[in-house]
Amino acid sequence: MKPELSIIIPIYNEQDGLASLFARLYPALDALQTSYEIIFVNDGSRDNSVAILAEQFRQRPDVTRVVLFNGNYGQHMAILAGFEASRGQIMVTLDADLQNPPEEIGNLVAKMREGYDYVGSIRRKRQDSAWRTLASKMMNRLREKITNIKITDQGNMLRAYGRNVIDLVNQCAEVNTFVPALAYTFARKPTEITVEHEERSAGESKYSLYSLIRLNFDLVTGFSLIPLQIFSMLGMLLSFSSAVLVIYLLARRFLFGAEAQGVFTLFAIAFFLMGVILFGIGLVGEYVGRIFQQVRARPRYVVQTILQDGMVQAEAEAASYVRLEKRQVGR
Repeated sequence: MKPELSIIIPIYNEQDGLASLFARLYPALDALQTSYEIIFVNDGSRDNSVAILAEQFRQRPDVTRVVLFNGNYGQHMAILAGFEASRGQIMVTLDADLQNPPEEIGNLVAKMREGYDYVGSIRRKRQDSAWRTLASKMMNRLREKITNIKITDQGNMLRAYGRNVIDLVNQCAEVNTFVPALAYTFARKPTEITVEHEERSAGESKYSLYSLIRLNFDLVTGFSLIPLQIFSMLGMLLSFSSAVLVIYLLARRFLFGAEAQGVFTLFAIAFFLMGVILFGIGLVGEYVGRIFQQVRARPRYVVQTILQDGMVQAEAEAASYVRLEKRQVGR
């Protein structure tokens, strides 16, 4: 029988916090008194996460499934793999760090039952550093203006999706994407609710500054052409301004003769224009790079195996995979 609820949780080097996650997640879902499955997607963890997940599968094989990647493909690829493996009518994505309390899942499910097919969440009081919170809010506003995707808290992964939305997401073959925004574009009746936010139970954030920048580029370039259009208009404006400046300088040359003044101003203008040009080339390169990755048609991720109820062979393969991971970590 297909469960009503599927929980998708990407895992990357979360060995220190998995016990706390299990201790809160399963009781929270049991209290909902509905059929559910939990899909853990191991995104190439280098610690002991795989062994811990395999042990949890052996303890609760009726509701636990584990998807093992053969490498690290990123959080959003792990979520997409969870979507493809899911069987429920309602999908909820959750981070493993417990910053989003599992007890909030019931509120999302209740909202979905009201007829919505996409329920986002807004953190009531973020437990992040002040600079990160401020930067996130500023980027959220900028991305909303550029992409016209109205997601208040775009960095929060605690969200619920209907089966109709996930079926459409599963048909997409984008190499790089931002899952909440992609799902939002397919939702017929989206909404948001406010949820609690806690400090990380263990470990540290897996998102480096570079990863956050890349994520923002994926979101902007994947859902909007406005940056290219802005630079096209900026190019026309600068071309017109340059023509006016040349005419002005020629007029001064004929009226006042050769002048030494203004050399540094011209240098400043030249360097500014070169900076704009280089930034524009980089922006175009982002779009071209996405096209290049897409036309190669390589798999977005490779699944090593899936642990699920009734698959003894898969469990044996996972055991060998765990032994291989241990040897690699030991090195």
